[in-house]
Amino acid sequence: MNTRIIYGLLLAILMVIAPHADHLPLWLSSLCAGVLLWRTYLNHNGSALPNRWLLMLVTLGSAGGIALEFHTLFGREVGVALLILLSTLKLMELRTLRDATALVYLACFIIITNFFYSQSIPTALYMLASLLVIVSSWVQINAPGIALKPRLRIAAILLLQAIPLTLVLFVLFPRVQGPLWGMPQDAYASSGLSDQMAPGSLSKLSLSDAVAFRVSYSTQAPGREQMYWRGPVLWDFDGRTWTQGRTLAPLPPQLTELDQAIDYSVTLEPHNRTWLFALDMPDKLSIPSQQTYDFQLVQKAPVRARLRYEARSHLSYHANLHETERNLKRALQLPAALNPRARQLAAQWRNAGGNDATVIQTALGYFNQQGFRYTLEPPLLGFHSVDDFLFTSRQGFCEHYASSFVFLMRAAGIPARVVTGYQGGEYNDFGNYYIVRQSDAHAWAEVWLKDRGWVRVDPTAAIAPSRVQRGLSAALPDNAALPFMARNPPQWLNNLRLNWDALANQWNQWVLGYNSERQFAFLTRLGMESITWQKIALNMLFALGIVISLFALFMLRHLLARQPDPVQLAWLRLCRKLARAGLPPRASHEGAQDYAARIGALRPDLSASIDDLAARYNALRYGNLADEPAQHEFIRRATALKVRRV
Repeated sequence: MNTRIIYGLLLAILMVIAPHADHLPLWLSSLCAGVLLWRTYLNHNGSALPNRWLLMLVTLGSAGGIALEFHTLFGREVGVALLILLSTLKLMELRTLRDATALVYLACFIIITNFFYSQSIPTALYMLASLLVIVSSWVQINAPGIALKPRLRIAAILLLQAIPLTLVLFVLFPRVQGPLWGMPQDAYASSGLSDQMAPGSLSKLSLSDAVAFRVSYSTQAPGREQMYWRGPVLWDFDGRTWTQGRTLAPLPPQLTELDQAIDYSVTLEPHNRTWLFALDMPDKLSIPSQQTYDFQLVQKAPVRARLRYEARSHLSYHANLHETERNLKRALQLPAALNPRARQLAAQWRNAGGNDATVIQTALGYFNQQGFRYTLEPPLLGFHSVDDFLFTSRQGFCEHYASSFVFLMRAAGIPARVVTGYQGGEYNDFGNYYIVRQSDAHAWAEVWLKDRGWVRVDPTAAIAPSRVQRGLSAALPDNAALPFMARNPPQWLNNLRLNWDALANQWNQWVLGYNSERQFAFLTRLGMESITWQKIALNMLFALGIVISLFALFMLRHLLARQPDPVQLAWLRLCRKLARAGLPPRASHEGAQDYAARIGALRPDLSASIDDLAARYNALRYGNLADEPAQHEFIRRATALKVRRV
């Protein structure tokens, strides 16, 4: 086989499997790299390929290693690993063009597996470059003599010609919900907030620069200090960890005296949980959802794909002004015999007189005036974690302040609970939306007051008000632990980052976010009514037929518009003249000189004339076709040649 074909296939396989190095075991990546280098060495030296029994042993051993590594032979990770292994080993038995064609098809299939892990714009561009190399290799298989640049040009033209068909399939092919690999047990990874909170849980999350969701406001955006994105609400405390606890079924949530309405849309990244995020307090959502008794928005299925929804919230409200006794008692429960000093401090505040609001202000003043520090790296806490934090370390992140504040409120007889979610967001003026990242994860408290219902109280604002007003980086005295882009990078670099995020957001909205709902809405705007899958399929076939017909007409018009070559026409007329005289007709694959030699052997009297005409024809066709005097002379001689029948 042509060595250039082998080098092209080696490059194609390398490009499509290289991004999987992060997902494969190190030993498997090393094995594939070794096989590629071994095949390159054999191709360079012209050495023989290894015996099939050796390849069989390597294949079986590697498959066994994959089974031991993943403890199964089913699932996305295992399937991708086996596919990459077998595709790489296929290079070691590459002997025929059939083997080469099979590798081209395998490389195209591996491209799809890369989108299991990332569907970003860089991944799509890299896969497009990989596809160009694959198609170029396919062209070389079918036409080995073509040089590199013409081969790449042909491959690029083929890909460009596929764009109209691709657009038709993208718009009209029925959208399928769920993962492509169809293995729910390993298809989804959980990310973002959890349904429990312990010291250090949110501070670890704050080190992530990943996007949680993006928000576009239809009305005037609220101030950053009002952007509290409500998530899981935590009721039960075991002395160290806050959890949601058991699910109760009290009266439905009640929002009254709503004011300061805000309309916005949220594009939520998948996090494999059922909860949704909205500003405190939401009263309207565009997708099916449920609002729990503690005002958390949830849906039936986990969010396993990017989700977009419209929402309306009110910045001023009364929440559950008439709360149930069961919930109020639950919001006062504390673990027995824990944190005695905190209990004593809360009792002092209560015995000092004043109402619940006075106790709350006293607690916030205590945090503000007793030398507490806001930090990502607080010291470890002991068995009495709240006492250690309040009276010894006095260093913590938002979960420390929210946890200790709620404990103090309950110890003082004020119903309280912990609310987790996100606070703030980064405005992207290139896309006119806000980016809420995992580093914006936050915890705050809610207390219940008789005349106001559940009221948000953020003790972090008493310690580090800049955290609420300007973000995490502004609140930390040393932000070296934060991701680089969260540490106030240079303006030009931040602008570049926001520009890229705006582009990625458009990609997410119009490409990755083109789901079944958007497809139905788009087709409805085009005039389709009573949309069914059958109608979509028929329209898709009809559109494909139109595109193919237009392309065929274009090619036919291009062929018909070509001016006939007078030199070739004269040569073909001469060949037909010779055939009519009883001489053998020219074969379709036969060159001018070969045909002239065959005629000269049969008719020596025509040998000199036919050889001269063949030489002139080749000189004009493959030399200077623009030499008009030579053209006219050739046509004259070919027309004047007399051939008598014998």
